[in-house]
Amino acid sequence: MKNNNILILGLTLVVVIASGCANGYRGYGGPKEIIIDTKGVDLNAYYDDLGDCEQYARNVDVGAETTEGAVAGAVLGGVLGAVLGNSDNAQRSAGAGAVVGGVKGNQSARHEQERIVRRCLSGRGYRVLN
Repeated sequence: MKNNNILILGLTLVVVIASGCANGYRGYGGPKEIIIDTKGVDLNAYYDDLGDCEQYARNVDVGAETTEGAVAGAVLGGVLGAVLGNSDNAQRSAGAGAVVGGVKGNQSARHEQERIVRRCLSGRGYRVLN
């Protein structure tokens, strides 16, 4: 039983560390490349605006969202495992739930960052194509 607790803690830690290390393109987790209609656009001003928008996106705390998802997944998985089986099932389900919940939380935070950058650029008058 003690080894299972260590395994669950280890899996949760891996998810949290991986989310902190894999911040994606330009460090905020947004898309690899945003495509805009460049007709009539001063590209120097665009890159300045893009940098500003990416800075806004960094306000979304990917690590915290990942951790919250992992904790929620562990709780839900543990409850389901306990209802459907015994304590061993509950521990395994909690570990699996932590990983799945952490991944979902990470994806949700990165999606939010991407939306922030796109909205910011659109709000500054750029036609975002992707």
